[in-house]
Amino acid sequence: MFVPKKIFFTRGVGRHKYYLASFEAALHDAGIEICNLVMVSSVFPPGCRIITRNEGLGELSQGGITFSVMARNFTNEPNRLIASSIGVAIPADESQYGYLSEYHPYGVKEKNCGDYAEDLAAQMLATTLNVEFNPETDWLEREQAFKMSGKIVRSFNITQTALGDKNGLWTTVIAAAVLLP
Repeated sequence: MFVPKKIFFTRGVGRHKYYLASFEAALHDAGIEICNLVMVSSVFPPGCRIITRNEGLGELSQGGITFSVMARNFTNEPNRLIASSIGVAIPADESQYGYLSEYHPYGVKEKNCGDYAEDLAAQMLATTLNVEFNPETDWLEREQAFKMSGKIVRSFNITQTALGDKNGLWTTVIAAAVLLP
């Protein structure tokens, strides 16, 4: 069984007259266009080490099968705001798994999109760890409760937004967590 030991985060934007080419351009902008990407669900592996984007890109092989959690969004509507975000929640106990969340809305600004994705990952982890919280409170209050519990050590997000091309080209945004051996 493959359990990733390293993870890095990246994001990108692409524009083209064809949707698939705009997606490829976003992958290129993110630096992961050389991979055969396999989308996986949202578990942050136990003991997985976060490395920088540059370190991670240096470990990729052309044509390699590469596992990723990816959020992606696209539009060909001029000036339409699109976003994609990966939220991350890491437990204090490194032998436990954490969570990655994907969020890809329309019309949501970068900060709000990132906060939502981060909150979602933290809520999933909090539920797994039996951390009590009130889902009706705002993210900042929940974030403090999660961190004060001592069970969730860190949460963050990587988010990419863009406005749809003014001339109607396809615009694609991606945010990705790339898992490495």
